[in-house]
Amino acid sequence: MSRELILSSIRRHLRRGPLPPDHRLMLAARLAQHPRHLIPARSRLPRPEQIALFISQVEKEFGTVVRLSGLEDVPGAIAEYLAQHNLPTRLVAAPHPEITALPWGERPLLEVRFGRAEPSDQVSLQHGFAGIAETGTLMLPSGPERPTTINLLADTALVLLRASRVVGAYEEAWDLLRAERSGGNGPLMPRNVMLVTGPSRSADIEQTLELGAHGPRRLHVLLIDDDPAAKPDAG
Repeated sequence: MSRELILSSIRRHLRRGPLPPDHRLMLAARLAQHPRHLIPARSRLPRPEQIALFISQVEKEFGTVVRLSGLEDVPGAIAEYLAQHNLPTRLVAAPHPEITALPWGERPLLEVRFGRAEPSDQVSLQHGFAGIAETGTLMLPSGPERPTTINLLADTALVLLRASRVVGAYEEAWDLLRAERSGGNGPLMPRNVMLVTGPSRSADIEQTLELGAHGPRRLHVLLIDDDPAAKPDAG
């Protein structure tokens, strides 16, 4: 059934007629322009301060961040993090091209499997689409190269994110997603988009904070300093 038939059926059951032409034009304009709501001033910062805000917000929400100079440093940083927390060296990783191309052979003790996560996986590595500085949130759209199970099943979640993909506000992250996943000859919009702010936690029982209530109890961001304007000494 076409979209127009579905909407016509809804309007008929609500005893409403077709939308007036001016309403149609207004609706089309709103969908095309994506008007802004009030954007918090705290995200309107120079790039170095914007990245610093993102990091501080991640840490405020019980996550951790390590800044790396390049992708080649990722396997070593993962091995160091796992050793520090006495975690297994076996992990499941998203089959994203940037992750599969990492120099895993330099860390032979790491056992990496690419694909979806399973309930038995304790450590996962996801590829971050974008970071949102105002709240320290990660945008993780679903897709063959970013399986959603990686965001949910492992007790320890690692996320690879480029500094150039950190934006100030939520609206800018959605702009980025629309620009790159608008259909046509490119990929369609994802079926699912997860916005992750820190590890999973809940205080429903006696107001006692419990990490890992509905997902990972640890969130560690591997932030690649690929944006010259975002480095601490920029400007």
